[in-house]
Amino acid sequence: MLESVINPAAGIYPATGDYVHGLEVRGAQRQLFVSGTMGLDIHGNAPPTLEEQLELIWQNLRRILAEAQMTTDNIVRVTSYLTKPEFAHKNQEARVKALGNRRVPTTAIVVQTLVPEWLVELEVTAVAE
Repeated sequence: MLESVINPAAGIYPATGDYVHGLEVRGAQRQLFVSGTMGLDIHGNAPPTLEEQLELIWQNLRRILAEAQMTTDNIVRVTSYLTKPEFAHKNQEARVKALGNRRVPTTAIVVQTLVPEWLVELEVTAVAE
């Protein structure tokens, strides 16, 4: 599988260090579209803090990816749904930590979640050969 970062050098605002404008993927045979994933423990309970929920979200995403024989290295897109704008920085930090040096297209949207205890929800797309 071949990936090419698409970050035009002119005619558009620059991408920051934590994401890219686009990521072209060639040779992917499998695609995994992961539903919005919450920071819930195995009993379906949300811990009270954003940091705890973000830790659980990435743990849950790694588990879902593993079931498809994938890792966070296979993620090509992340969409974050935050209940407050001020959660953006912590969400960014958690994403960068989870993805390491990997930068992918990402969007963060401020929303009202279906359950008030859910502070953040992430949706990812992953691909593999």
